[in-house]
Amino acid sequence: MLTGITHIEADKKLADCRIAIVCSKYNSHVVDRLLQGCLTALAQAGVDGKSVTLVKVPGAYEISIIVKQLAEQGSYTAIITLGAIIRGETPHFEFISQACADGIARVSLDSGIPVIFGVLTVDNMQQALDRSGDEESNKGSESALAALEMISVTRKIRGLFT
Repeated sequence: MLTGITHIEADKKLADCRIAIVCSKYNSHVVDRLLQGCLTALAQAGVDGKSVTLVKVPGAYEISIIVKQLAEQGSYTAIITLGAIIRGETPHFEFISQACADGIARVSLDSGIPVIFGVLTVDNMQQALDRSGDEESNKGSESALAALEMISVTRKIRGLFT
């Protein structure tokens, strides 16, 4: 067994974080459930509502431009994206899903800010409802917890080099 390994793992509670949530209004009956799960998880983790900014955009395609603008502000320790892209009968699903995922990933990599991909890409409405249900199956809740974990881990990594 190796000794002297630096081990970095997230703390359970965070102080002093600012989180932006960017969510799509399209498929709002699903996205609203994701948002509720996200907000509930943040509240349960002790995040003050005053440190959360919510931005709603028309659809999933528009998420990445707003995420970019928020990241450029330098005010946020993490950004959570929420949306629901449901496959239809045309290739539109693939175009929107890929553009959304690529844009969000690029902003995260370019800015160094954790941007959590909480956008559902599902084949049908039932899958969307299943993934936006109660706390155990709510991807909005999972996205909030992932954001908090990433804030903690990135702070610890930055601390290694200061």
